[in-house]
Amino acid sequence: MTGNYLNDPMAFLINTIIGLYILAVMLRFLLQWFRADFYNPISQFLVRITHPVLRPMRRVIPSAGSVDTASLLLMLALQFLALWLVFSIQGGAPATGALLVMSTWELVNLLLNVFLFATIIRIVLSWVNPGAHHPAISILDTLTNPLLAPMRRIIPSAGGLDFSPMIVIFGIMFLKMLLRPIFLDIARSLA
Repeated sequence: MTGNYLNDPMAFLINTIIGLYILAVMLRFLLQWFRADFYNPISQFLVRITHPVLRPMRRVIPSAGSVDTASLLLMLALQFLALWLVFSIQGGAPATGALLVMSTWELVNLLLNVFLFATIIRIVLSWVNPGAHHPAISILDTLTNPLLAPMRRIIPSAGGLDFSPMIVIFGIMFLKMLLRPIFLDIARSLA
């Protein structure tokens, strides 16, 4: 009885702690990929909390061009560990291949959510405090500009209204709905 009682809180704790660290590694990866301001306090914070783990990994795992493969492998390993621990607590983990596919989906989903929420927050901030200067706004701009800029070239603003964020949000939601069943079907076939 006690084991079942603790399953959900333990799964929550595992998903939260490991998930927050995966998010930090992903944000660092994205900010490095998009060449964000390294001296931004948020960038500095992300480097400080991820560097102790990534530094030794980078000695063994080289980058592939401009892609920081150590960060990608760390995120995948942490997500795999989190899923394995949660499934083990709840009565048994699926096969390694299925866990690997589910871990990949969780990372893709997190990536899409980062872009989704960054876009939404940027929209809200443009209504509440347009033109404000803050390190977080700079990070949001860095994350969303690669998605919004192409849309702005295709869809011009109408009377001062920018519809590109709405198109980006719809696109991200569509992509999530499109990809989720594919990953789940692959995972089921490997289980």
